[in-house]
Amino acid sequence: MSVIWDAKGSFKIFDDMPPRIAQIRLVSSHPQVYAPCDDSYALVDALLADRKKLIDHHPTICMEVGSGSGYVITSLALILKSESNSPHFFATDVNPHATLVTRDTLEAHEVHAELLTTNITSGLEKRLAGMVDVMVVNPPYVPTPEEEVGNGGLSAAWAGGENGRAVIDKILPVADNLLSEKGWLYMLFLAANDPLQICLEMRDRGYGSKIVVQRSTEEETLHVIKFWRESENQMEGSEGGSTPKSGSQKGWNYIFSQLSRLTFRETRQ
Repeated sequence: MSVIWDAKGSFKIFDDMPPRIAQIRLVSSHPQVYAPCDDSYALVDALLADRKKLIDHHPTICMEVGSGSGYVITSLALILKSESNSPHFFATDVNPHATLVTRDTLEAHEVHAELLTTNITSGLEKRLAGMVDVMVVNPPYVPTPEEEVGNGGLSAAWAGGENGRAVIDKILPVADNLLSEKGWLYMLFLAANDPLQICLEMRDRGYGSKIVVQRSTEEETLHVIKFWRESENQMEGSEGGSTPKSGSQKGWNYIFSQLSRLTFRETRQ
């Protein structure tokens, strides 16, 4: 399934199109705002792959951290638009230009989100603690010198510091605080970010995880990983499947094998 936005800003989902050809023509843009690229498309393709699960999930509050052009939050809002009780959407970005472009993109597609120009979710931690049912994040993941992190403007969209983890490591505990008991986190990682270690850290916080989309481009290997809370009485499949929690070790074995192999391959190159 792929998302195509035409020149008039119309939104369509095509079941018969390979996900890698997802395209977008912006209804609004700014030279200091990150335009959708392979990573954005991969994240939306992950949401489309989970489309039925997302609809059946009946989220009340959805959020994107780092909305950029608004491509991802608008796509999520359109996926869930058919819900009788439409969720309330939030989108944050540290770049004020991104907030304006996101607003234009949402308005062009007749969907709405509460927009905040803020660092990660600053100002929302108490208000939304334990309430977010779906969170999507395309973080700054590119390994860069630490001094480039958080400088604002366009570079804030990709500068991730050492191993690309400077911002990622700040977002994960925030997500843990905001996600509800049934909350899902869809987050994109570069292989250089060591997503296997991230999955292990999230497991220590009580989360299950799985790769929803895995994609190699000419420059990078991308993973969109979904995280959900696990409990003693919860089924691993409650995030959308039907596998009992006792089968979760098989899921971990799979994710370990996939991420370990890809990480080793990149290191050897």
